[in-house]
Amino acid sequence: MNNLISDFPHDGVVTINRVLLKPEYSVDDLQERVALLCENVKTYHSDTGFVGGFVALNSGNISNEGSSIGQAVVSELKDREALIITFWRSFAEHEASHRSNTFQPLFEQVLELCENGNEEIAYEMLWAGKAYTPEDAVRARRAKLMAA
Repeated sequence: MNNLISDFPHDGVVTINRVLLKPEYSVDDLQERVALLCENVKTYHSDTGFVGGFVALNSGNISNEGSSIGQAVVSELKDREALIITFWRSFAEHEASHRSNTFQPLFEQVLELCENGNEEIAYEMLWAGKAYTPEDAVRARRAKLMAA
């Protein structure tokens, strides 16, 4: 069920960069620089392994229902932490993209914002899926009841 990113291969690679903004930079600075970087990847690497991606900003909310480390109210990294998540056909193709002459200058501009330097970790996809339609959800619940 690899439906979240269309055409993502079952053996694809997901990379995750964690950005902690330096205090002198804003979310707008991050958005501008990452947008330029992402546009470059789409332009020059859509036919050499790039499948898709997204950037997510820490909203400050912490799920007390889904966390087991206490009852925090708000994340201290609100509006300072972002994840840059990309989807690739292979790790080798991802690595080649980083060696691109067009990529490196834009990447350096993003790194200037980072308090934590950069560590990009690659993951193998184990599962992905999207929500059922409302009708399919009803059918799935009925099937569960009948199997119980």
